[in-house]
Amino acid sequence: MTQREFGVVVLGGYGNFGAVIVRRLCASSGMRIWVAGRDLAKAQALAAQTGASALQLDMNSPDLAEQLAALDADLLISTAGPFQNQDYRVAQACIAAGVHYVDLADAREFVCAIGELDAAAQRAGVLVCGGASSVPALSAAVIDSLLPRFSRLDSIWHGISSSEKTPGVSTLAAVLNYCGKPFSQWRDGAWQRVYGWQDLSPHDFAAPLGRRWVGNCDIPDLELFPARYPGVRSVRFSAGVGLRLTQFGTWLLSWLVRGGLLRSGVPLAGVLRRGAVLVEPLGDGLSGMFVRLQGLDQAGQAQTLCWELQALHNDGPNIPCMAAVALARKLAAGTLVTRGAIPCLGLLTLDEYLAELEHLAISSELRAL
Repeated sequence: MTQREFGVVVLGGYGNFGAVIVRRLCASSGMRIWVAGRDLAKAQALAAQTGASALQLDMNSPDLAEQLAALDADLLISTAGPFQNQDYRVAQACIAAGVHYVDLADAREFVCAIGELDAAAQRAGVLVCGGASSVPALSAAVIDSLLPRFSRLDSIWHGISSSEKTPGVSTLAAVLNYCGKPFSQWRDGAWQRVYGWQDLSPHDFAAPLGRRWVGNCDIPDLELFPARYPGVRSVRFSAGVGLRLTQFGTWLLSWLVRGGLLRSGVPLAGVLRRGAVLVEPLGDGLSGMFVRLQGLDQAGQAQTLCWELQALHNDGPNIPCMAAVALARKLAAGTLVTRGAIPCLGLLTLDEYLAELEHLAISSELRAL
C-alpha cells in the first residue's frame, strides 16, 4: 500500500516568504504541497516551477473551512500578512476542518492572544501555532539553549538588522504602523512606555557585518518573555537595516509621528518603498540577528553572552521562513505531538531551526562579552 503524503497548504504561497517555504517543502519527500492564494495565475506559475499543486483560495471566503476539509490537507501555513490587523478566521477555519495551522506572524497582539483558540483546537486535536518566525520561535530557541549557563538571567536584548533588500508594501506598512507610536516594554522590573524606531543603539556584530544601528520594535517577545523567563528584569528588542540612510530616515520619521506632525507613517509606505528600492545598490547584502543575555553564571559571577546569526548574499529573508518548514517536517513525521493554540515557543530546538539553514550562506556563533 502506498503511504499517504502529508498535505501542506501554503496560503500566500507565491509571495516572498511563501515561495521560500514552497520551494523548501517541495524538495522534501512524502509531502504534497499546494500553492494557495487569490491569484490563481501566480499560484500556477510557482506550482509549475516546483512540482506543487495550485489552489485558488481566499482567506475571507465564508466556506474556507469546507474548502480545506475537501482537500484532505493536514497543515495550513499562513504567510498572508500583515497580521497586525487580522483576526483569527483562517485559524478558526483550520480548526473546523481538522487541519493544523502555523503562521509567520510577528504582530504582538495577534501572537500573544492566540491562546483564545486553545480549547477549540484541543477539541479538534490540532496544533494552532502563531509566531513561527525569527521572533519568537528562533529567539526563544536561542535563549532556551543558553539558559542552563545562567544561575540568574537579568536581561535580554535581542535584535535583527536586515540587508538592503526591501520588503513588500504590506510588510513595510506593518513596520510603519508602530513607527513613532508608544508601546510597553519590560525594563528594570516594570512596564515602561517606549516609542517605535527610537532609542537608537549600536550593536557591534563580528566581521563582516560590523556595527549596525537598531531601534525599538514592537513584537510578541516583549510580552511573552517576561512570563517565560521569570526573574528577568529587562526584555528589549531592536531592529534596523544595514543602509544607514534608510535606518536614520526611519528614525527621523518616528519623531514626526511622535511629535504629532504626522498621524502615521503607513500612508507613506508606497513612496518610502520606492525610495528604498532606489538605494538598494548601495547595500552589502548582509543581515544579522543577535541575542544578548546578561546575568550570573552557575558560579555566581557576572556573565554576558551574545549569540549571533549572520547571513550573506541577501539570504537573510529565508531565516523567518524556516520555523514553519521545521514544524511541517515534525508534524509529518509524527514527532510533534503538542496540540492546542499557542505561540511558537518550545516547539523547536535551536539545532532543529539551524538545520534548516544549512544550505544557505548563513552562520552562527556564540561570544562571551
